[in-house]
Amino acid sequence: FDSPYQGMQSENGGVIGMLEVIESDFARLEADTTAAEATAQKEYDTFMTESRVDKAAKSTDIEHKTAKKQDEEQALTTKEADLEGTQKELDAALAYFDKLKPSCVDAGVSYDDRVSRRKEEIESLQEALRILNGEDIA
Repeated sequence: FDSPYQGMQSENGGVIGMLEVIESDFARLEADTTAAEATAQKEYDTFMTESRVDKAAKSTDIEHKTAKKQDEEQALTTKEADLEGTQKELDAALAYFDKLKPSCVDAGVSYDDRVSRRKEEIESLQEALRILNGEDIA
């Protein structure tokens, strides 16, 4: 400890050497940052362009689907009204059918009885025709 401290200036090149290292680090950092910013800006621009195109396509798709939905809803309303009218017509036809059914189908008479009645009716109608024509009844 007899001599004053001289430091380690000769080993590292002194303060100037340290400033040169800081400057080179700063230059490298600035170059990396500038390159990263340029890349990020390019990616952002690409993303925004694609997003605008995608948004426009989806907006058009929404408009088309909304119009189609309205058309389908209108068609559904029309078809429901048609169904209601047709159902009323069917109900009226079924009621009329039920009203006519007893007079058309006589379930109490067998087939042989109906055939014999029909034969008798035909014979009586033929006899009435002969009388009307003035033929002999013999």
